[in-house]
Formats: sequence, structure tokens, C-alpha cells
Amino acid sequence: MATHQTVETTDPCPVVESIEQIGSPWRLVILHDLQEGEKRFNELKRSTDANSRTLSRVLDDLQETGFVDRRLEEDAPVATYYSLTAKGRSLCPVFDEIESWADDWLAEEPAEAATGD
Repeated sequence: MATHQTVETTDPCPVVESIEQIGSPWRLVILHDLQEGEKRFNELKRSTDANSRTLSRVLDDLQETGFVDRRLEEDAPVATYYSLTAKGRSLCPVFDEIESWADDWLAEEPAEAATGD
């Protein structure tokens, strides 16, 4: 009688752990949008179509995990600016690769992509 052994590990797979940090759709949209440079809260709101509550929550999460910096300018009018940290900027090549993959595999003709022709 064969027995199955399960291997338990306390170390999560690095891919899974990475996706948990950056993988929500809103996080990806905001990180991708900030590649263009520093933006004010309302600029991000317009460019991402996120509502204020969602955008605020996601920006707080990204700041807490070290992907985004927040800068407050207290001159009138008060403005809050967001930009990528070095950790956030390190994702730029990843986004470039995903865009390249999407160009190759998410074409209008799914049959061609499936056959590899």
C-alpha cells in the first residue's frame, strides 16, 4: 500500500508571496500608473478611475509595504503627492515583460496564440 507524504513548509513560495503583495488589481493599476512619475491624489483618481476610498486604502497599503512614498506639500492649496520608492521602481521591468507577454498572447486572434503560429 502506497502512502503519500506531504511536505509542509513554513516558507511561502516567493511567487505566491510576491503576488500577495502586489497582486490585487487596484495595486497593479496604481503601481503601473506611478511609473510615469509623481502624481497627486486627484491625478491618480482620474487616471485610474478608482473611487476616493479605494484609492486611499490602496495607497496606504502600498506605502505600508514600501512600494510608494507619500509627500505632503502644505503650501496653499495643500497637496499630497505619491511616487514609487526604489522597491516600487524595481517592478518597472516586470510590467514591461507583462506588457510584452500581453502583446504576444492576448491578441485579437486567440486561435493563432493557442496554436503558436
